[in-house]
Amino acid sequence: MTKEIPTVCGIYCDECEHFEKDCPGCDESDGSVFWTEFADTDVCPVHECCANEKQLAHCGLCDQMPCEKYFRFRDPDVSEEEAAKMLEKQKENLMRRKREYEEP
Repeated sequence: MTKEIPTVCGIYCDECEHFEKDCPGCDESDGSVFWTEFADTDVCPVHECCANEKQLAHCGLCDQMPCEKYFRFRDPDVSEEEAAKMLEKQKENLMRRKREYEEP
């Protein structure tokens, strides 16, 4: 069984084909993940906003989730339908983590 390695945006690093090959993971790299070099940025804008600016554990704790960054920085090689499915999965993961975070 794989270990779940969550990110601020609701993706799990261990589910990504780039994890450990091209990328150490979101938290480990402080948001400087493998794809930033292709997006003309040094740090994932979602990670920067959530972890660094708002200092939240994850985006599920933000009242603006999902914000425009989720739509602006999605994988351009993924269809609109697939992107919508991925966003729903991210939201489900974040809401589950939010419930766990709020439990005593």
